[in-house]
Amino acid sequence: MGAMIGFFFTAQLVQSVYHWTPLQAGHAFLPMTLVNFVLAVQVPRLPERASRPTVLLTGVALTTAGMVWFSRFDLHTPYLTGLALPMVFIGADQGLVLAPLTSSGVDGVAPADAGAASRLVNTVHQIGSALSLSILTAVATTLSTSHGAADIAARSGAALTGSAVLLTLAVLTLIVPSPATRTERFL
Repeated sequence: MGAMIGFFFTAQLVQSVYHWTPLQAGHAFLPMTLVNFVLAVQVPRLPERASRPTVLLTGVALTTAGMVWFSRFDLHTPYLTGLALPMVFIGADQGLVLAPLTSSGVDGVAPADAGAASRLVNTVHQIGSALSLSILTAVATTLSTSHGAADIAARSGAALTGSAVLLTLAVLTLIVPSPATRTERFL
């Protein structure tokens, strides 16, 4: 969640680089939203074909690719290839990762405690997003070469920082065993 919040800068970017209105900037996120919706509807069926860690890893890998692609943005990059297509990858992450991540957070919790566990997972999402936004803003501010809102280097640095976080998560997904794997190991 924290790496995803780096997309906070995109609304500013399209308004300052393309000179779009706030409404147009909001419409710029449509590719991400549509892919997110389609995949989120399909995610409950995915565990029948793939394990939860595989779904999570796929989502994290797609977002990493989207964030790295987005970091290549410059003043002359067209919307379609510079933002819309990377947003498709990032939307895939949101669709593939949020439900399995939440499910993983409440696995093994007694039914009486499921509501509290779910609230805790959502609270951690919010805290992680807020913390990450402050870190990514600090990175963007440090890399900023001007006081203009369209400082592409700063936003690219924030996207690359988010990508580094995602790569770290991908490695952790591969290393840390799932609850089922841990149970099988101890039997």
